[in-house]
Amino acid sequence: MSSISSSLHQSFSDLFQKYNQDTYLKENLWLEIETYYTSKKRHYHTLSHLKNLFQELIPIKEKLEDWETIQFSVFYHDIIYNASRNDNEEKSAVLAIERLKEIGLPEDQILKCNHQILITKSHENSDLDTNYFTDADLSILGKSWEIYEEYFLQIRKEYRIYPDFIYNPGRKKALKHFLEMPRIFKTDYFFEKYEKQAQINLKKELEILSK
Repeated sequence: MSSISSSLHQSFSDLFQKYNQDTYLKENLWLEIETYYTSKKRHYHTLSHLKNLFQELIPIKEKLEDWETIQFSVFYHDIIYNASRNDNEEKSAVLAIERLKEIGLPEDQILKCNHQILITKSHENSDLDTNYFTDADLSILGKSWEIYEEYFLQIRKEYRIYPDFIYNPGRKKALKHFLEMPRIFKTDYFFEKYEKQAQINLKKELEILSK
């Protein structure tokens, strides 16, 4: 088990045990998460992505109303990821609901988790907890150019089933969608931390794709 997997496993175990003491269920659910996120078809939507979200959110968890629900949203938001489909968020949310019911989360937390996962499709403005979560999900956009470049090359690998003449227009449309937003990051915390560099990165990738 890698250090990232081991760390996330411990985080999931600690979270799970706040609601359920069934060790067999806990290990089975973790194995399912690990199996999905370590698929050989994945290059960006991996356990490293989950680790990055936690690294972004843990320093500000005192700002969050429901830290436990957000943690479940981190673990399950990309559990289903198929580059040839456009319903990954919906399928991830359905699986999350099933698993959170098994764990025994209260209905209101399950509904919040469902909402947080679904909104990663549009990244629309929402309640503060959800905005922090979706901003963390987009934090890669505002990292240094070197890290961002690695990210978009990983995304291209995930979509390698498509030739450039199909992939590039779709990717450009996604980049323009973010650039046309009044602001990419909804919360002041992430806006101040990443907005300027994100704008630079997105425009630079768009230029590369337009050559």
